[in-house]
This record gives sequence, structure tokens and C-alpha cells, in this order.
Amino acid sequence: MSATSSIEWTDATWNPVRGCTKISPGCAHCYAETFAERFRGVPGHPYEQGFDLRLVPEKLSEPLKWRIPRMIFVNSMSDLFHEEVPDEYIEQVARVMTLANWHTYQVLTKRASRLRSLLQSRLQFAAALSHIWWGVSVENRKHGLPRIEQLRAAPASVRFLSVEPLLEDIGAIELEGIHWVIVGGESGAGARPMQEEWALSIRDQCKKANVPFFFKQWGGVRKSENGRQLAERTYDEFPTQKRKQPVPSDQTRRNLIATFDAIQPTGVVA
Repeated sequence: MSATSSIEWTDATWNPVRGCTKISPGCAHCYAETFAERFRGVPGHPYEQGFDLRLVPEKLSEPLKWRIPRMIFVNSMSDLFHEEVPDEYIEQVARVMTLANWHTYQVLTKRASRLRSLLQSRLQFAAALSHIWWGVSVENRKHGLPRIEQLRAAPASVRFLSVEPLLEDIGAIELEGIHWVIVGGESGAGARPMQEEWALSIRDQCKKANVPFFFKQWGGVRKSENGRQLAERTYDEFPTQKRKQPVPSDQTRRNLIATFDAIQPTGVVA
């Protein structure tokens, strides 16, 4: 886990899975892959294997070690619902989120069908918890809009959309049952431009539906120069958060940490 994060809409990151594979146009210039591949072959580095998918069970207990409440982006360097991550392991990640309930978790995926299926079955125990937010990535109409429908069909207390990188005008969005929308342009080498009217359309739809709207960035090769203002305003809206649960005693947390530290991978991810 990283105690701090440069991602504007979270406080920290937690990666019990590392690596991923591309499935849609939004993955073309993946920042996580670019970062991880820099360290391929570096002995002892967390990304010695580059962006190859692998489980990291020794990271499972990390949220239990944090006494100060954080907003935590789960698997900023992977996708929890990747087809090669075993159901059993996904459940263990959700169990930790359930136990370390003084934090708020932001789970984001492009595998919306599997998210829906597991929230309707194996992850039912976590679906309705207000401190776990379940979200999908939306980059265009073809791939993104079906993910929204899968998310809306999933049982969840808080559902959100990360519309980044926004690659085209995605048109009208059904926002019933959606509790937060993030919009951002692509950044880094080869960044594809985002048009202002695309972002304004989503902002206006969120305003009409009373859905909190967060504008993350314009992006570009040098995103810091382009800033975060949309129509001369910064949008930093979040869902209303319920009061967090108290932090358990140190002994209770030590016992829970020992339990999860003893867990080994339930499947081999090559």
C-alpha cells in the first residue's frame, strides 16, 4: 500500500494483485503498465516481473495495519476482477475490506460482467456495505456504456463511474443508481485529446441527476500544464460518506493481520 497517492480522487493505494492485460481502447496507454515495465528484470523490485499478472497475498492484510482512516483505491496497478484472479482470492480481498471498515475503498474494473456476477453471489456479504464503492471504467460508447448497465444491475450501496480516458462523446448516460462520476482526459506519451464539450455534457447530466461530479484532469503529454479546471471551475465532488467505524484495538488488529498473513495464493497466476 502507498500511504499517499498522486491520484486526485483517493488518499492511498492497495495492490494485492499486480499486473493486467488489455481488453479495450482505454487500455492502450496504460499508466500502470508503463510504470511496471520500467522495472522488469530488476532483482527484488515489486515489479521485477513487469506487468505480468500475479497475486500478492502478503499484501492482503495491509489495510488492517493502518489506524488512520484512508480513502483507498484498490488495485491501482491491476484489475481485481481479471479473469485469471481466482474467485477465492477476490473474496479474501473483500473480506479484508469488510473487516478494516474504518477505511473507504474504491474498487474499479473494466470486467463489469464478472463484478456483477460475484456481487450477486460470492461477494454478497460486501455488496451493500457503504464503505466499499464499486466502479467501472468508461472510455467510449461501445465498451463503456455496457459496463454501466452491468454495474447498475449489480447489488451495491455505492456505484461509481471513472470516465477516463474519455475518448469520445458518450452521449446520454443512465445515471439512476449511480452515486459518483469521475471524468478525465488521457495523460502521458501519445495521449489522445479530450474535447471540452464531451466533459461538459457529462457534467450537465450529473447536475440534472444530482450525482456528484469530479473532474480529474485534462491530461495530455504534460498534464500539470493543462490543469483540472473545467469551464473555469474545479469540480471535487464526492458521494456523501456515512460515519466511519471505530478502529479496533491493537490486539484485535494484530490477530486479524496474523490470519491474513498466513493466507497463501489459491491459484497460480503465470
